[in-house]
Amino acid sequence: MNMNPELAAAHRNMVENQVRPWEVLDARVLDVLSSLPRAAFVPKTYAALAYADVNLPIGHGEVMLKPVVEGRILQAVLPLANEQVLEIGTGTGYFAACLAQLCACVTTIDCRAEFIDAARLKWRAQAIGNIESAHADALAGYAPEQKFDAIVVTGAVTTLPSVFEGLLKPAGRIFVIRGTAPAMQAVLLQRAADGGWIEDRLFETDIPYLAGAAPSRTFNL
Repeated sequence: MNMNPELAAAHRNMVENQVRPWEVLDARVLDVLSSLPRAAFVPKTYAALAYADVNLPIGHGEVMLKPVVEGRILQAVLPLANEQVLEIGTGTGYFAACLAQLCACVTTIDCRAEFIDAARLKWRAQAIGNIESAHADALAGYAPEQKFDAIVVTGAVTTLPSVFEGLLKPAGRIFVIRGTAPAMQAVLLQRAADGGWIEDRLFETDIPYLAGAAPSRTFNL
């Protein structure tokens, strides 16, 4: 099925004039972003903005991240073809679909069943078969049988929840956006031999918190 010419042009512009200038230069990542139709995953209300440089609302106060941010995350994590990746926060299912083009298998979880159900239909429509999904809360009782080579957290956290560390293989890595709005830091954390973290600070941004991970409100008297 041919893409609408205007959307096709917007898709090319997204890759060449938004993502690439933001220092996303890995050929595998650019190929995924060029080939996977982002428009197939955005809410219908925002179809005309599928390739725009904006966060798109998807309901419940959550957003589909900007393409430039998605590109930077993919390049930072850069899954290998034999790796198992966990995505925490399925959203529309687009980012899991991108990861699935790069690795052996993606497991994606979301605490909102409606997101999971809608994403499954979109993956099926794109003939993507290496994604496993579950309605689950990563902060409360999620206990998969396997551990993962990489974890991507698509919502912000104030600090890295310790429960995430238990989901990772000994030499694994975690991408997370942490801190307090409006100045959050995107970081890639790599397990060091001594059990600590090697931290690579990537860029600043501001996105909604992962459900259950927002800081406690404080009241000034």
